[in-house]
Parts: sequence; structure tokens; C-alpha cells
Amino acid sequence: MCGIFCQLSLSSTHFGWDKTVYEHLKRRGPDSSQDLTVTGRNPCYRCLFSAHILHMRGLLTPQPLQDNTGNVLLWNGEIFGGLPVMPVENDTAVVSQWLSTCGSPSEILSVLSSMRGPWGFVYYQKAGDYLWFGRDFFGRRSLLWKFDAEVLTLTSVAAHASGGDQFTWQEVPAVGVYRIDLKAVTEAGTVTFEVYPWAYAGKDAIFTCMEAILGFVPSGCTAVMNQSGLVLSSPVCPLNMSIPKALNETESHPNPHSSVKDLEQLLASQEKNDEVNYLIDVLSEAVRRRVQSLPFEVQDSAPNNDHASVGILFSGGIDSMILAVLADRHVPAHEPIDLLNVAFKLQEPKKQKESAKNPKKHKNKPTDSKTVGAGSPTFSPFDVPDRITGKAGLKELKHLNPERRWNFVEINVTQEELQKMRQGRICHLVHPLDTVLDDSIGCAVWFAARGTGFVMEDNDRRPFTSSAKVILTGIGADEQLAGYSRHRVRFKMSGHEGLIGELAMELGRISSRNLGRDDRVIGDHGKEARFPYLDEDVVSYLNSLPVWVKADLLLPRGVGEKLLLRLTAKQLGLGQSAVLPKRAMQFGSRIAKMEESHEKASDKCTRLLTG
Repeated sequence: MCGIFCQLSLSSTHFGWDKTVYEHLKRRGPDSSQDLTVTGRNPCYRCLFSAHILHMRGLLTPQPLQDNTGNVLLWNGEIFGGLPVMPVENDTAVVSQWLSTCGSPSEILSVLSSMRGPWGFVYYQKAGDYLWFGRDFFGRRSLLWKFDAEVLTLTSVAAHASGGDQFTWQEVPAVGVYRIDLKAVTEAGTVTFEVYPWAYAGKDAIFTCMEAILGFVPSGCTAVMNQSGLVLSSPVCPLNMSIPKALNETESHPNPHSSVKDLEQLLASQEKNDEVNYLIDVLSEAVRRRVQSLPFEVQDSAPNNDHASVGILFSGGIDSMILAVLADRHVPAHEPIDLLNVAFKLQEPKKQKESAKNPKKHKNKPTDSKTVGAGSPTFSPFDVPDRITGKAGLKELKHLNPERRWNFVEINVTQEELQKMRQGRICHLVHPLDTVLDDSIGCAVWFAARGTGFVMEDNDRRPFTSSAKVILTGIGADEQLAGYSRHRVRFKMSGHEGLIGELAMELGRISSRNLGRDDRVIGDHGKEARFPYLDEDVVSYLNSLPVWVKADLLLPRGVGEKLLLRLTAKQLGLGQSAVLPKRAMQFGSRIAKMEESHEKASDKCTRLLTG
């Protein structure tokens, strides 16, 4: 992973760095930084390429990477399939080599279509003076754009400017890739993007793409569909749109309670077993690719068994628990796995004056109170729901593999530190998103990924900072398996047809709602977000299944939503965590309790504007 930056000036006028943007980019890529300028004489243009590398694959390969014929590549991605990448190879060099063999747009699209994994890129094709850029099918890597005073900027991360800047940053829509003909840009003082969309099965790719781009093209720029009608091949199969002929096709069950026994009854079905086992296989392979694609280093000495290479955003819920169990299969036995659990400080409940008169009443006593020394139970301000379920999940994991060192990292955040880091750092990373929900999740993920807290060892609490450069996150599970409460609402109102439409919309907008933001926030620590549930093979398998196999919303919370994943958890040996109802991160970590309680998630967040 890295921070990439490209600035295209349509004239010879001076252009330079925004210092804040440069600092953000460098934090994303602490291992190597380099700049390169390309100048066009007729017509006159200048391209500044800058890259800041986080060494993740093979041998360290500095960027911008310029080949023998003058082509320049900025690459922020991981190749997990499609193109062959050997363990000692760096995927940047592999991608550059493949692109250098391409002459026509169709050949470039063929290379990009074949790649499996997250990516954002900028590519200067010297022959013909073309500038290509874009994001992968799901938008798992951030790329922003802005056009200001005849200067187009593309960057992994930007900076929030105070005041009313009319030239605002926007996320590059992840609906295709874009090409600029540099020979034509200076004639009118504007920039035209040729769009090459992803092919969406069953839909008009051109209409879908242009509809999605509308409103996101920077002022002063124009987007047009490529005249050849070329498209990128979709990396996933189309969503199964079938509707059950009758309600009895969705298996109903007599037990209305959320219990592990419900899942055991369902697993008795051979058909269910086949579906579960296949999901385990494909998801396990997705996790393997993401925990084993690490830097190639010659070991001069014995490996350091104290430092983890892999961390997991961990709440103890079903999504993160399954990732932990599968990571345990593929991370070397001598290495720890860091479980990153974030909690925001709760307000201590007020002492009741009647407590002395009525010692039996303890209305404010927390369910998971602690004892300090020989004293009485005391309130712990960090015993938020995700901390409690996280500790319960840790016990399950220790039961499954007591030999593994599980570093349960308790990351405790006070309101003072939250305010300081939001204003100094996080508001820039969340930008250009600006809602209350973006603030809550962005802050929670930033502190969790930083991994600074403490661990308990032999009943001793010691400070700890995670060394993991790979951060696994469970995003994508709820969107595909109907994990949100709004899915139940839609199902109740519109049945299976409405639910299918909701799921299709969820996956289609995940790039603009979640992934760019999470990539920027996690990358700020010099760490890389990896998304196993959004692996192309996982998505294709889930897309192939009828909706009632993935979720049965006639069943109660804790069983019906993400039903197939709950059956998978039970098959993997998990217990009570398999039937925990969905709890959003902002509520589980209790960051939402720190702020104005009357806010709506979709409201613009004024706290993000004060940075």
C-alpha cells in the first residue's frame, strides 16, 4: 500500500504541495518517498507524480515507477489473483511490466479486468500522451480528485480546508477507469475524462456509469463515455435475483429464540452443510491471501515472536470472530494475532443518596464490574458493549486454540483525546465525507487501527502498541447477508424482491459510503486495510446464492440475519458469538454516547468542520 499523488498542470505555471496533504501521504507510506515530474512541450503540460510506500509485498519497489520507455505508474493496491505474482516479487513491478506491453485501450482494460484485489492507480502512457486512473470494482482503495485553476489533482488522501473553498475534493467514483488525452487538455483550458465503465450484468453499463458519475465530476471538467464502447469485465458474477415461489421454500423453524441450538438444527440439513462448507473454503482462502501476502525478507536471525503481522478490528461479533478463526489457520503458529478492541469512556453513573438506606438496590451497577484490590466492585468506564463481547469472544478463541498467543488489545479513548485527534488528524482523513456517521466510524476505526492500549498478561496490565501492518476488517458481511436493521424493514415492507434490491444497492454504494474512508483512516498509521468479505471469489459465491439461503428474516434477530454466516460460525466451532445480534460500531464502542444524542447519522457533522 502507499499514498499516491498526481498533479496535472495545463500550463507551465508553478504548482506545488499542500503541506498537510504531503504529511498525510507520507504517514501512509513511511518506507520510501519519491517524486517525478514529466513535462509535455507541445502542448504544454506538467505532471508531478509522488508516491510514499508502505512495504507490503516482495522486495521494496520505490515509486513512481518509470519503465524504459517512459511510462510512469503510481500503484496503491494488492494483487491477490488474476496476474501471477511470486512471493519474491512486488506487485507494483508486475503491474508495470504488464501495462508496458499494452498499446491500445482494450489491452489496458484487459490487464485491469484480470486483476483480483484492491487497487487505485495513476498511469502515464507516454505513447500517445495519455493519463489513466481509477479504482477497483468495489473501490477498496481511496482516490480523490479536484480541479482548481487549471490544475487537476489526484490523491489517496486530501486535507479539509476551513472556510468555503469552492474547489472541493470528491471521491473518484469507482464505476470504471478514466483516461485523459493530454494532447487536448490545453486547447480549451478544461479537462475531459474518457470513461471506461465496469460491465454490470443485466444493466446498461454506460447508463449506470454516467448516472453514478453525475455530480462527482470536478467543476471545470467533463466526463464522456469512450467512443469505442469499451468496458471492463466485472470481476464478480451477477446477483441472484430469484424469488421463492412460496414461503415454505424459506425454511421455517419452530424455535423462536436466538440460540446455538437453532443453528445446530439447520446444520442437520445436508444442503445447508454443503453451502456452509463451500463458504468456509472460499472465505478461508480469502483470509489466507491477505495474511500471507507480506514483505519478503531474508531472515538473518530467529523470528521475533513478540510482534504480530496481522491485526483484526475486533468486537467479538460474528464477522470479526470468523476472521480470527480463519486467520488462526494461516498465520504461523509462533506469531501472535492482535485483536484490536476500542472503547470510548463512559460517564460514571451518579451515586444515589438512598444507597446507604437501601443497600440492596444497585440500579446503576454495571453488568461487568471489576474489583480493585480487596475493595468493593467499582464502575469501569470502558466496559462498553464491544469490550464485554470482545472478552467473551477471546475466551472462545482461546478454547479453540489455547496455543495461539491472542493479544487482546484494550484501546481506551477519553473525550479529550478524541477531540484532539479528530481536530488534528481524523477530520482530514474522513474528508470529503462529512456526516455524523462518518465521524463516529472514522474516529472509532482510527483509534482501533492505531492499536495503542494495553494487554493483560498473568493478571498484569501492561502498555501495548500493535505492530501489525495488515488490518483485517469485517466490512462487507452485513451488506451481502442482510445484517442491518434496515434490511428487516425492507423485507417486511417489500418481501424478498425488496430485500434483493436493498442488497444490490448496498454493495453498489459501499465504495462511496465506507471503503474510501476506511482506507484513508487505517492507512494513516502506516497500516493496510484488507477486506476478506469483499474478496471477488467470496462475493461471487454469495451473489450466486438465492437470498433466502443467505438470510431468513422470518427468524428472530441473532439468527435470521446473516444466517449463512452464523451457520458457518457454528461449523467452525464458535458458540454464543454465533448468535449475537448486529451492533453497529458507533454504538458498541459507545462513541455515539460521547456526542449530541439528538443527532441523526445522516446529519452533517459540525465537529468535522472545526479542524
